[in-house]
This record gives sequence, C-alpha cells and structure tokens, in this order.
Amino acid sequence: MPMPWTYRHASKEWRAFLDDVKERMSLESDNMAYTAVDAVLQVFRRRLTAQQGLEFAAVLPSVLRAIFVNGWDVSEGPVPFSERSELIAEVKRVRVNHNLTPDNAIEATAWAVRRCTNKRDFERVLHMMPEGAAAFWHVDVDDPKELQQRII
Repeated sequence: MPMPWTYRHASKEWRAFLDDVKERMSLESDNMAYTAVDAVLQVFRRRLTAQQGLEFAAVLPSVLRAIFVNGWDVSEGPVPFSERSELIAEVKRVRVNHNLTPDNAIEATAWAVRRCTNKRDFERVLHMMPEGAAAFWHVDVDDPKELQQRII
C-alpha cells in the first residue's frame, strides 16, 4: 500500500492551512494562529464522544488530526453545543495568557479546514455528529469555489 498523501505532504498541507488561518484571522505569527486553531479544535471536541472525535479526526489532514486528538481527556463526557458567542468566549479562554484569538476564530478555522479537506468526506462525517456540529463548521461565502479543496 502506498503511503497516504497526507503523510507524505504533511508539511505542505499544514503550511497552506496555517497561512489561510493567519490571513483570515489577521494574525501575525504562526504561534498565534496555532493557538487559535488549537482552541477551536478543543472547544469542538469537548462536544463529541471519543468515537465521534476519531471519526471527525479521520477526515482531517495529518497535522490537524494530531492537534485535534493531542491531550484529549476522553474520560470526560461531551457537553452540548451552545450559542456561537458562548463558543467564541470558550475558545478565548483556552490558554488565556497566550491567546490573542479574534472573534472570527471559529469561522476562520472552519473556512480553512474546508479548504484542506475533502468536501464529501467532511460533510458525511458532520452528518454523523451531534446536533450543532454542522453549524459549528458552517461558513457563509459568496462563491462556493472559495471553499474548494486547495491541495489535492
């Protein structure tokens, strides 16, 4: 079996994703972007069971997949989704002393995730997630081509 593309090109995928996030959030550094993305992923995964989290992670590029599962305490049960403003506030509380995450962190992360994942696989897995998951990753765009997978 050949090596999966996402493993062979992990750095290229991650760089493209990180650049998208930095631009979309108007952040200056990779560290700032990483902190924001990590916080968004933590807030989302708190709402999933371990099985749901693994199914979601399976459609992410390899570096995002690793960030998504890193440090996850799966012994804690999932919490329900809440209003977007509450989710954003929760994102900002992750590593609060090192977090300069903007208000559009969830939307910007969702936009960048959609550009680096297979749309069909991503939508399929979202439909298997709890109520609120699809809304968490929803992005409004004028042109759907904006969300087409960039690196194939």
